[in-house]
This record gives sequence, C-alpha cells and structure tokens, in this order.
Amino acid sequence: MAPSLSLFVYTLLVVGTAVAIILLSHFLGKRPLTDEKTIPYECGMDPLDTRKHRFSIKYYIVALLFVIFDVEIVFIYLWAISVRDMGLFGLLEMFIFVGILLVAFVYAWIKGGLTWES
Repeated sequence: MAPSLSLFVYTLLVVGTAVAIILLSHFLGKRPLTDEKTIPYECGMDPLDTRKHRFSIKYYIVALLFVIFDVEIVFIYLWAISVRDMGLFGLLEMFIFVGILLVAFVYAWIKGGLTWES
C-alpha cells in the first residue's frame, strides 16, 4: 500500500471514530438539562457566589513547592537521557543535585510547608 493511501485510510478512520463517538453520545446520552446542570462546575464551589472567598496561604505554599519539585523532576529526566555520555562526573553532579533537593525538601517539611491543616 502506498504511504499516501495508508495515511488517507488512517485519517479516515480517525475522523470516522470521532464522528461516531460524538453521534453515539448525542443519541444515547440525551438527558433533560436542569438549571443546576447548565452552570459551570468550578471545583465544587458555587460559581455564582458573590462574596469574596480567601484561600489559605498554605494553598499557595503547597502549590509553589509542587511546581518547584516538579520542574526538578524534568531536570532529572533530562539527565537520565544523557547519563552515559556524562560518565562519572555526571553521576556525582546528580548526587549533589539530588542532595540539595533533599535538603530543601526536609527544610520545607520541618517548617510545616507540606502540612495542609494548621
């Protein structure tokens, strides 16, 4: 089969599957809409509430720590890809990096940055 023909068949199958899923959900999942079902869902909070709701500072601290440690995992993944080329120096460098991360994690844990409740 020619490459362009197989690409056309694949595209046809993908589009056909998407259309079939949309049509099946439309016909089989028809349910009456109520006023509660038509409002947007915002993490369990009423989106029509007019009063100002303040988040605890713990929410932002935990979110910031998550972002910091998540980005560091990306660096460890990139290191794992090129570990053979870096040799012993790269291995020692990563042990130092993980050690610094571990010290930061223990510090955040001792200071209570990882506890949600006060």
